Amino acid sequence: MRFKLYVLILLFVSGFIIQGATSNEILQNDPSVKVDKLKNGLTYYIKNNKYPENRLELLLVVDTGSVMEDEDQQGLAHFAEHMAFNGTAKYPKNELVDYLESIGMQFGPDLNAYTSFDETVYMLQVPVNDESNVEKSFEILSEWANYITFEDEEIDKERGVIIEEWRLGRGAESRIRDKKIPIYFKGSKYAERLPIGKKDIIENFDYNVIKRFYKDWYRTDLMAVVAVGDLEPDIIEKYIKKYFNQIEKQIKPRERIIED
Repeated sequence: MRFKLYVLILLFVSGFIIQGATSNEILQNDPSVKVDKLKNGLTYYIKNNKYPENRLELLLVVDTGSVMEDEDQQGLAHFAEHMAFNGTAKYPKNELVDYLESIGMQFGPDLNAYTSFDETVYMLQVPVNDESNVEKSFEILSEWANYITFEDEEIDKERGVIIEEWRLGRGAESRIRDKKIPIYFKGSKYAERLPIGKKDIIENFDYNVIKRFYKDWYRTDLMAVVAVGDLEPDIIEKYIKKYFNQIEKQIKPRERIIED
């Protein structure tokens, strides 16, 4: 069920489909998908979808990943994603996760995130039977977008979690992959910026280094909100505007370079 829903999301919001290996034909967006942009540059996609009923899938998509890291930030795109669950301005420490679990959501099926070379994506699957919980979910997306607190104590606690994740990824398949990537992407930043990063940086980076990454790349012109599910689009749009319009557009943002 969940896989099918993600397929639908990808089809609805892609904006174009490549027809055959040599075709560059660009198709129009599905007219049933509302696509718009806020004044601060954030784009949003809304699709009313009745199946599964009483569920709303929300994504916060940030157009940044490990290839945007500076030399002293290797691994911190992924680390920043972890910190989203360790405290925001309105949800200190574990309050955010505690709240989501209190309304029946679970890590994995309903609440998750990932970081890749080029993007970071936060995912919520929300029950829509209580609109106050729906509204809170949009607030949480906005908290991740602009209000992660990065408290020193929480950063230090998370270092061990990330190192353990790094250690568990040292199996044979991963080690072979790590040898292949520098060959496949020779001459490209992709060869140097595996999302898991470097162990010594994760263990020792200064607190301000991860805050610098967040300030540079978590900004509205590099973000999209995707909402697909069993809820009226006007209600969804109302909450997107309420919680994301208040985020100011960055003045003179750092250039987002498309890596080869």
